[in-house]
Amino acid sequence: MKTSQIAAKVVTRLFFFLLLIAIVPFLQGDTAKLQHIYLSPKNPWTLVFPILLILGFIALLVICSIKKFSKNDLNWLLVLNTIMLMAYGITIYISIYKLIG
Repeated sequence: MKTSQIAAKVVTRLFFFLLLIAIVPFLQGDTAKLQHIYLSPKNPWTLVFPILLILGFIALLVICSIKKFSKNDLNWLLVLNTIMLMAYGITIYISIYKLIG
């Protein structure tokens, strides 16, 4: 039980830290490159799964926080969801960084 609590807290904090690091280059002031980036998917249904992942992360984080990370199953679901969300965020960040650079 203690392992799942530690894993859930570490992974969520790592996710927020990576999110903060990813935002820093976009806030540095060089917005001329960012004005010409247009991300439009070929099929709008491709946005369903990232939206579900984000909503699932928010829901699991709220539920685990309310229950004070006492449920093992919810903690491991939060860990899995956060890892998948980090992988998706890293791929999006890399693709945007390639467009900028």
